Amino acid sequence: MDFLDLDPLLRQALREDLGRGDITTDAILERSGSLKGGAQVQAKIVANEEFVLAGWPVFVRVFQLLGEIEGEAYFEEGSSVGRETVGKLSGAPSVVLKGERVALNFLQRMSGVATQTRKYVSLIAHTRAKVLDTRKTTPLWRTLEKYAVRIGGGHNHRFGLDDGILIKENHIAIGGGIEAAIDACRSQSAHLQKIEVEVKNLDELGQAISAGADVVLLDNMTPRQVEEAVKIANGRCVLEVSGGVRESNIIEYAETGVDLISLGVLTHSYRSVDMSLLLEV
Repeated sequence: MDFLDLDPLLRQALREDLGRGDITTDAILERSGSLKGGAQVQAKIVANEEFVLAGWPVFVRVFQLLGEIEGEAYFEEGSSVGRETVGKLSGAPSVVLKGERVALNFLQRMSGVATQTRKYVSLIAHTRAKVLDTRKTTPLWRTLEKYAVRIGGGHNHRFGLDDGILIKENHIAIGGGIEAAIDACRSQSAHLQKIEVEVKNLDELGQAISAGADVVLLDNMTPRQVEEAVKIANGRCVLEVSGGVRESNIIEYAETGVDLISLGVLTHSYRSVDMSLLLEV
């Protein structure tokens, strides 16, 4: 992932927070003789709970857009971290103080996605099923959140509407049925593109398979229905489960033999990790 491509988003986040300037920091530094000129400060980033680290390069990049700074993480991306010091920063006090909140916002949220993902991945690690994200992401944060899903051990579904064919219920309704919708997409698709179709029941599953779907998304089916779908498909297509999957039942779904389980909860209902930035003065 090229984090430099995110500079416009990071700059916008800084503008939102800084506005016309940090009046508190500017006032304090103006009166603090020991922190004038080229003075440097050290800061440590402390975790107040256990989590999976994701987003340290983004965290540091926020500060770099404000001035020169050095950052060192004590753990690699994807590491499980306890209640301890995550890393440190060294730079001008104005840079550290003005970038603190925005940088932490990115780090806490990305780590929250990775932590949530790791939990679901671990629950079904004994099965063949893979955990996928969805497009239910925070607007403009999709690159960040999908990166964090990968760091947490999950896999990415399509990034946007332009990189994968997924025929959903409304497409089928306006396209004249499953077979017609598949034919329409196949006529316009590249030879390497796969076609995925969303179905609501086992009858539609049969239609999708007969029409040559590469992947079938089983929408809001029960584990028993999914188990039957696996038998019907018999390896003729990849099967994805979506809808109705929760922490309490994901193991039951995964043990049906399904290939993929997509979860909107990874990116729309995660909890930010509790972290603090503390100056060492």
